[in-house]
Amino acid sequence: MLNFIYYPVSFILWCWHWVFGHVFGESSGFAWALSVVFLVFTLRAILFKPFVGQVRSMRKMQEFAPELQKIKKKYANDKQRQAQEMQKLQSEHGVNPLGGCLPMLVQIPVFIGLFHVLRSFKPGWGEVYFFDAQGVESFVNAKLFGANLSTFITMPWDDPNQPSLTDFGTERSAVLYVAIPLMIIASIATHFTARHSVARQTQAATDNPQTAIMNKLTLYIFPLGVLVGGLFFPIAILLYWLSNNAWTLGQQYVVYHRIDREEEAKKVEATAQRSALAPKPGVKPVTKPKPGQKPQPQRKPAGAQPAADDAAEVKATPDVSESTSTAKPSTEVPGLSPDRSPGKKQGNKKRR
Repeated sequence: MLNFIYYPVSFILWCWHWVFGHVFGESSGFAWALSVVFLVFTLRAILFKPFVGQVRSMRKMQEFAPELQKIKKKYANDKQRQAQEMQKLQSEHGVNPLGGCLPMLVQIPVFIGLFHVLRSFKPGWGEVYFFDAQGVESFVNAKLFGANLSTFITMPWDDPNQPSLTDFGTERSAVLYVAIPLMIIASIATHFTARHSVARQTQAATDNPQTAIMNKLTLYIFPLGVLVGGLFFPIAILLYWLSNNAWTLGQQYVVYHRIDREEEAKKVEATAQRSALAPKPGVKPVTKPKPGQKPQPQRKPAGAQPAADDAAEVKATPDVSESTSTAKPSTEVPGLSPDRSPGKKQGNKKRR
């Protein structure tokens, strides 16, 4: 039913085994272990661009998280209106919640497909998807430090109804020596990956009760699940889990620092633009004249030296003090208008 998942997964595994089989040998445990690791790296490289989009989407959602909280409180009794307003807000900011979940959703069928393919490698079986009978036999005989990659800690010793340690010719002690370190390292890697992701969240996001619950799950429950699930997972699945978390941790470091540098460069550019457009100290901002209005002359700051044109204009202007000194003395009497002299005033009195 899920052959559309099993065939691509088995094909990528077959390609990497063909590469490492020429280096270490076809039945080498290192060749098969590296094939599983590079299967993970190939799939995660394909999902690198969606992961970057996921990080950018999370950043944008953290920026308008307070607005989302206001919508939830405002339409707490109307879930349909609440969903519409939240969707409208997300579309305005260019955020697609489903796009941010794409890398995580794709990894689930990949994990299921790899688990099924590896569990299909059993002694005496024929073809398994892209692997022929010889390839299956090569995987069955391959051992990593004495343990087969399909074996797990709780596998029965001898059971005719299902694969057992006796069928693979593997001792339980060898499985313990390989599986336990992988379980512990994979659990620690899961914890640090979650911690690195939670550390990038804003204070508004961490104050959200739902986000706080998810953070606790990813920080403690998921690593504990890897540690407990390691008792039932084949060694190859533990390799898959470890390499997947190692890739995620390195990818988060690279992508987060890259986005931080981009945001810092945008802030520096915005600051430079504001400083370039801002008026200089002591200079009055120039306002654009309206249509049909003459531009107002710009006032010079106090203490500024006159330009060459201004100096020439000052030189060409006659001195007011000199002109007034050569003028005739005025005969006007204070308090009287120029056209009314004292003589006229007396004559008017005599007539009366």
